[in-house]
Amino acid sequence: MIWKNFNKWFEIVGSGGIDMVNDTIKVMLCTSSFTPDVDNMNFKSDITNEVSGTGYTAGGQALASKAWTRDDANDRAYFDAADVQWASSTITARFAVIYKDTGTPTTSPVIGYFDFEADKSSDAGNFTLEWNASGIFDLKNPTV
Repeated sequence: MIWKNFNKWFEIVGSGGIDMVNDTIKVMLCTSSFTPDVDNMNFKSDITNEVSGTGYTAGGQALASKAWTRDDANDRAYFDAADVQWASSTITARFAVIYKDTGTPTTSPVIGYFDFEADKSSDAGNFTLEWNASGIFDLKNPTV
């Protein structure tokens, strides 16, 4: 899976507009017809081609057990949450988009997305997002 942050997230987190642990952070799934644009997609309302199917609710699921962990040995901090599962679902997705849910799509800023690099499907089974053991994403000092 490939992770990319939307540029809007950098702006909002830098100004204190997102609390990744205490705000409602959700993950939604999109089909292969979704074309990410890190420069111009700012809010949930900009995200297109959300999946639909048995066992999936529009807007996705809230992340649980969210936490930042500081890693002094590798000079970084990483954000993680519990794995997400859509049980007994029949869906096909290519992307997972993470966003802060304000309750209004036009004010719910997007954070980032995963590209699965191929369609991922479930057929009356579990569709599970298993986050990397090192977290969903990290922040680290750049190497210059």
